[in-house]
Amino acid sequence: MRRYVIAGNWKMNGSKAGVKELLDGIKTDAQHLNNVEWIVFPPYPFLDQTENLLTNTNITWGAQNLSDKSDGAYTGEVSSAMLKDFGCNYVLVGHSERRSLYGEDDELVAAKFVAASDAGLIPVLCIGETLEERKIGMTQEIVTKQLNAVLDLDNGIERLAKAIIAYEPVWAIGTGVTATPEQAQEVHCEIRAQIAKRNTAIAAQIRILYGGSVKPENAKALFAMADIDGGLIGGASLKATDFLEIGKTCRN
Repeated sequence: MRRYVIAGNWKMNGSKAGVKELLDGIKTDAQHLNNVEWIVFPPYPFLDQTENLLTNTNITWGAQNLSDKSDGAYTGEVSSAMLKDFGCNYVLVGHSERRSLYGEDDELVAAKFVAASDAGLIPVLCIGETLEERKIGMTQEIVTKQLNAVLDLDNGIERLAKAIIAYEPVWAIGTGVTATPEQAQEVHCEIRAQIAKRNTAIAAQIRILYGGSVKPENAKALFAMADIDGGLIGGASLKATDFLEIGKTCRN
């Protein structure tokens, strides 16, 4: 049975005081919910503080992005080795905002996936379509193309076996609009089917998260779907009570 993942992407939010308040508010109750794997993704400046606050708890942490390069003259970039030095176990790769706002294409996302994988980090591969792409019926085509950018790598399926996938319908991120549970399940099922064409065992065990305006009010219905294994949570992860409430829905 696949273990649920509740992951909080804080995006470009936070302060030292706010991080302490948020993590103190989460970690006490989260320790009683061991059927869930808890992950937080703070901005880079708060990784040291996050490590200090979460060491020896059941909450793990990761980074929101990484460089495809290992080191060198790349001002402003952060390498996989640096993330490991701060205790990161996970890293987001190909988040929709990195793709749309910063021009990261499938080739660069795949290179970052390899950099994370080679370093022993667990990549959370984010894939998903825009509203325009959905309207013209291209959802499956776009999602499959983004997925295949990793699957077509050397040892791509083996690398994916040690990763997590997050399906993010771009039209439902930060808009207050959420895909219905049935819409999300349809895409999650297709993602799993595409992986099964390469390896049925990996398809059965890989966890696929939904990331599109997940809130306490809709989490239970989403997580009840057969191929939805938790959520990549945005705004609701910045409120300890909401983040915990979403996790508690996984008990049922």
